[in-house]
Amino acid sequence: MDVTLHLAQDPEADALLGRSPLAALTGMLLDQQIPMEWAFKGPWTIAQRLGAGDLDAHEIAAYDPEAFAALLSEKPAVHRYPGSMAGRVQQLCRYLVEHYDGDAEALWRDAGSGRELLKRLQELPGFGKQKAQIFLALLGKQLGVRPQGWREAAGPYGETEAFRSVADITGPESLAKVRAHKQEMKAAAKAAQAAKTT
Repeated sequence: MDVTLHLAQDPEADALLGRSPLAALTGMLLDQQIPMEWAFKGPWTIAQRLGAGDLDAHEIAAYDPEAFAALLSEKPAVHRYPGSMAGRVQQLCRYLVEHYDGDAEALWRDAGSGRELLKRLQELPGFGKQKAQIFLALLGKQLGVRPQGWREAAGPYGETEAFRSVADITGPESLAKVRAHKQEMKAAAKAAQAAKTT
């Protein structure tokens, strides 16, 4: 895996995401309740603070939880909720160590179908169906991981020219389109909620 992603909008952080399956998974895990660029810069920040060029699932899984939380809490914090997200990152790494010998890429290396890969992603701690589908779409659209039926398994996020999620971001222009789509969805949800209460 060695592609150029544009999710952190930072060359070094994006380079790590493009070459490290664990960094990409961790960025996706962190991508909630904070701006996407902040989330996807997180793996690079963690690696820097660990004094490493990449993330290592065995090292993170075995790290002292309080020390790891402190590492993510240093300014600038890796997430709005650095303590709880440190716990989630460690849970993810422990799961990968337990089930895939710490090799994040093993999740998709031999997946026989899009449906099977989606199931594996949904079994990860912190990955609900939507997050799993978005990551599956990212794998298929940008990282060349395309088991049979991957688009169908990724649901609406697998559609071509969709601009719905991080899977569709390849630069500033597509980032603006995805942001616009998210604003529309928020506005529609708000309108639906308002209609319900009246």
